[in-house]
Amino acid sequence: MTESAELAEKLKSEGEKFYEIFSRLTEDQWRAEVYTEGATWTIRNVLAHFVTSERGLVKLFESIRQGGGGAKDDFSIDRYNAAQQEKTKEFTAAQLLDQYKEVRANSVMWVSGLNEEDLEIKGRHPFLEVTTIREMVKMLYLHNQIHYRDLKKVLK
Repeated sequence: MTESAELAEKLKSEGEKFYEIFSRLTEDQWRAEVYTEGATWTIRNVLAHFVTSERGLVKLFESIRQGGGGAKDDFSIDRYNAAQQEKTKEFTAAQLLDQYKEVRANSVMWVSGLNEEDLEIKGRHPFLEVTTIREMVKMLYLHNQIHYRDLKKVLK
C-alpha cells in the first residue's frame, strides 16, 4: 500500500468514527460548551470548524501541489475561524454533519490521488509553517484528534 493510500485510509476511518460519534449526540449535547476563552464554542461549533477548516486546508494543499506558496505570512487562524463560524451559524447540526461527511470524502479522494513526489512538496501551512504536504495531511488527522480530546471531556 502506498503512503498516500495509508494516509487516505486513516482519514477515512477517522471520518467514519467522528461521523458516528456526532450522529449520536442529543440536542443538549450539541449545545454543550467546549471552549469558553474568547468566543464560546459548543460541540456544534467544533463540527462547523472541522468542516470549514478541512475544506479550506485541502484547497490550500492543492494550491501548494500546483506550485503555490501556501498560507500568506499575515494569515490569522483566529480571524479565519471567526469568519467561518459566522458563515456557518445558520446551519443545523444535521446539515453540518452532512457537510462533514462530504468534505472528508473529498479529502480522502484528494489524498488518494497523491504520489510520493506530491507528498514531498513544501509550502506554508497556517499552523505548521513551511512543511511538506505529507505533514499537512497528517495534521488534518491530528487537528481533529486534539479537538475530540477536548470534546470528550465535555461529554463525560
